[in-house]
Amino acid sequence: MGLIFRCQINTAEVFSRDQHVSAKIDTGYRFRYREATGEKKKMEGRVLKDATAEEIAARLSSIDDLYFPRAVQSTAASSDQRKSILLDLLRRDPAVFLERYGTQLSVDELLAFDALKHDYEVDWHLKNLRKKISPTSEELKSRSVAVRNRRLAYLNKLVSEGQYFSEDAMRDREPYLHHEYVGKFQDSMSRNMARPGERWSETLMRRAEEAALVSRIREEQQRLGVAECDWVGNEKMEESEEESEQEEVETEDEEEGEEKQTGASSSLAEAGRAENKQGTGLPPEEMQEMMDQFTSIMQQKFLSGEDHEHLDYTKIDNDENLDDHWLREVGLDAEEKYFGDD
Repeated sequence: MGLIFRCQINTAEVFSRDQHVSAKIDTGYRFRYREATGEKKKMEGRVLKDATAEEIAARLSSIDDLYFPRAVQSTAASSDQRKSILLDLLRRDPAVFLERYGTQLSVDELLAFDALKHDYEVDWHLKNLRKKISPTSEELKSRSVAVRNRRLAYLNKLVSEGQYFSEDAMRDREPYLHHEYVGKFQDSMSRNMARPGERWSETLMRRAEEAALVSRIREEQQRLGVAECDWVGNEKMEESEEESEQEEVETEDEEEGEEKQTGASSSLAEAGRAENKQGTGLPPEEMQEMMDQFTSIMQQKFLSGEDHEHLDYTKIDNDENLDDHWLREVGLDAEEKYFGDD
């Protein structure tokens, strides 16, 4: 009995912290119940004017990709059919109409629904929609917190899925940043090698993609004024130049007959090249630390909205289902506190 009582208290606490979530859940259940049972609200004497309803339905019916429930999608092919469906819903259940299409309405169109604001559900939707159109400073602050929490919840989702924040995916989005933190300490030649089970056509495709990424890195280095000797790919040229210089030295030494000196010089050059190659790497612990720093920067870029080329922030920021993540977090915190007090 104690556990049941505790859960009831925690639920009340969660909803009291965010009343609009509670109201949405409450009204949402009743919307779906009314649609499932076919129940109609009696709005006698308090309905939208026919002319206004016709205008709203006609305008919305012309919008491409306007949402329609699956049950009526087959009968919403033409503009006239869509208008008929919208008009029927608008007259039959204005609250559900506002829930589905309220964000598509103009300020003047919303004013027409004031004749129905005596209805709790219609009034709730009108207030909620107007808050989004003309929010107060407090509402803007609350909205900012909600957006930040939703992005953080979506970030956790992306991390758990493992693809978006994988090293290859992050390098593809930010090749220069990856190079500065991780790439310049890795063996660049291994990226062009064939992988086990990979077809030759796939290897060629991957090499072409790698060449494009290297080109993007070099363009950024040039833009930032990085010294040419530090450009990505120049290490191969340096090794080639060193080998050419060594061959010239060996040729000259052979002509002069100084074989011992040539051998000593060759040994020193090889040791120098080996030292340079070792210097480009990092111990595993340090490499992981650099990778963690790079990943953290990429996650912060996502949270600050800099990934708009790769993700639709509008959908993320307006996805109220992501609020469930924080409701669960609050519930877990309350549960841990409860058992901690015991």
